[in-house]
Amino acid sequence: MNKPGWVMDGGFWELDRSTPRTIEGEGRAVPGEPLPLGVSRGTRLSRPKQIDFFQRFMFAPFIPSYSASSHGLSLQRVLALPFTQKWFATLLAQFNLQKFVSSFKKNGALQSSRLENMRKHLEDRSLYALGCCSELLLSPDDTLLLSLDFYGDDNNKKPRKKAIFHHKACFPNHNLNVEAVWPGLFIDKAGNYWDVPFSTAIDLASLASDSGASYHFCMHHNAGQPEQLGGDETVEVPATLLPGISLRSAFTLKKNVEIWRSNAKKLKMVQPFDIFLSNPHISASGIIGAAVMACFGNNSVRPQVVDKSQQFEGFYLHAPAVKSTLLVDTFSSVSFTAQHGNFQRLLLDLTRFHARLDFPSGSKFLSVATRLAQDFFNSQQPTMETVQAICPKATISFQQQIAGPFSFRVDSGVEIDWKNKDWHMRVDDPVFSIEYALHVLGSAKAVAWYSPKHREFMVELRFFET
Repeated sequence: MNKPGWVMDGGFWELDRSTPRTIEGEGRAVPGEPLPLGVSRGTRLSRPKQIDFFQRFMFAPFIPSYSASSHGLSLQRVLALPFTQKWFATLLAQFNLQKFVSSFKKNGALQSSRLENMRKHLEDRSLYALGCCSELLLSPDDTLLLSLDFYGDDNNKKPRKKAIFHHKACFPNHNLNVEAVWPGLFIDKAGNYWDVPFSTAIDLASLASDSGASYHFCMHHNAGQPEQLGGDETVEVPATLLPGISLRSAFTLKKNVEIWRSNAKKLKMVQPFDIFLSNPHISASGIIGAAVMACFGNNSVRPQVVDKSQQFEGFYLHAPAVKSTLLVDTFSSVSFTAQHGNFQRLLLDLTRFHARLDFPSGSKFLSVATRLAQDFFNSQQPTMETVQAICPKATISFQQQIAGPFSFRVDSGVEIDWKNKDWHMRVDDPVFSIEYALHVLGSAKAVAWYSPKHREFMVELRFFET
């Protein structure tokens, strides 16, 4: 199931995010909070199909995952039931290895027989979770996915249900997604998890192109009071998760510029490990667009309350009597990519760097720039808060081949901290990963990533990502 492309990789829209906290391996970002590149979901198979691929073609009997705030270290295995060419069903089982080992060590000395002790521990249903998934190809353009997850531990008593309808040709060069989840798992930028009792979304997006215009429309409905999962302290519920209906649309213009591309000949009779990473080049791209959001219900709070650290400066109308809010703003993004090597040789034949600067609010940028100009005109020293407010959100990605199909990659946000006199730059939410390119498939890779901030580890199968 492919999600539509999102504007600015989550800067304005909610994205799917990879997380080992659920069996299906994903959650949605809280609207308005960007995700790190290393865990943003691109074009990839559903979680059961990923594990089925690992078992059948990479001879991996179990797939590990780790979540410090949830179940610790777990192992997953899937049973595929391909009834017909158009109907694919799976049973995904998860075993909490960390809980089993710790419980066995704690109580093992009290039992006369280790085998008897092990049997009793294996009968503990809190060690297990089961996911049932059915994916039906209704037509060459229509797919229906139904899933139901059960958790044996006391912290996840509620089964998770999901229904997704995907249509990729309702209009030429468009994607349509209709999704309903109950409860829906959302993740904010601080790493807090939220369960929304019932959440539905309808997404319509034009297919993204290298250059040109595109647009996106989304209607989102939340019902029920969001509940925080885990966490050491209780935090305020994000306003965009409160019950209500939100309508969001955006129109963008994108331009790609190729600064340099190598004309050197590639090695003959040697297939690159990834065809999308086989051409050394330097390029840049820019995006500019406008976004509109209308909220109806308890989520229609004043823009200042949505994010206290970054007050909304765009155009808005708020009608408390009918619980509705209208917000309009512009945004832009600039990115730079440089690659060396063809990813054909066995050692150090790929070095890739990507940097992106996001300006999520054009009105805020103009407002702060005006204040800075006034300070300079009046010979006044601007405050650190004003200088920091005008700085864009920076994201960097670095990838280096280690040997053969293996490469190391790090994705991280970069922030300026003027309060730190020793070093103003600091990384924000880094994600480290080891990638194994499956060159037989052209552009596919097995990715093992770790997020220190969220203390999560996961192994995934991804396609057509750079």
